[in-house]
Amino acid sequence: MNRVNIENILFMDVETVPQAASYKDLPERMKTLWEKKSAYLRTQDQTAESIYERAGIWAEFGKIICISAGFVRTHKEKKVFRVKSFFGDDEKQLLLQFCHLLHTFLARKKSAQLCAHNGKEFDFPYIARRLLINGLPLPKVLDIAGCKPWEVPFLDTMELWKFGDYKHFCSLDLLTAIFDIPTPKDDIDGSRVATVYYEEKNMERIVRYCEKDAMAVAQLLLRYRGEPLLAEMEKA
Repeated sequence: MNRVNIENILFMDVETVPQAASYKDLPERMKTLWEKKSAYLRTQDQTAESIYERAGIWAEFGKIICISAGFVRTHKEKKVFRVKSFFGDDEKQLLLQFCHLLHTFLARKKSAQLCAHNGKEFDFPYIARRLLINGLPLPKVLDIAGCKPWEVPFLDTMELWKFGDYKHFCSLDLLTAIFDIPTPKDDIDGSRVATVYYEEKNMERIVRYCEKDAMAVAQLLLRYRGEPLLAEMEKA
């Protein structure tokens, strides 16, 4: 962890929701496919419709509404977190904007890496899948087909915490608690995002939550390295 220059890391978080506001709004073909996909999640008293609010966790049934990305920089001998968010109803547009940031950041930084909590299992593949679904090319950093493990430029704070224990899962919320990092879940958490988006229509609240999650990932990596926490967040 200490061998990596932390200023060469782009810390990220992604917020996703089901593609439609409700199960009833899905095309018939997608309803049938969701019935099949959700079968193993449901208990005997649940229907595909009753658990549709969970559809956002799959790229095939969800969409991205916010990506927050930030990096650590040193300003007047103090580390601060500089963050920029891409958000809105137009997923293709926010993905294009995010890819432009990726290109700019990677062009400026040598040996740049992406970092997220559970990023290898969720954030990075989800973004890649939604890019292809929207007819967009994969940025080089996400086009990892054929790469050797040591060539993949991903850091994952959950994987780092496993220390080789592949069955161990630990949430960002729990890790921030045990490392005495301010919680990013002081307003909403991931389970509330779809409600805030579709019912409250409060994108500002979602963006704020996403940015705090991205900063929490950076704070966690600093704790892993035994370094002081970031003093503040600034908007790019």
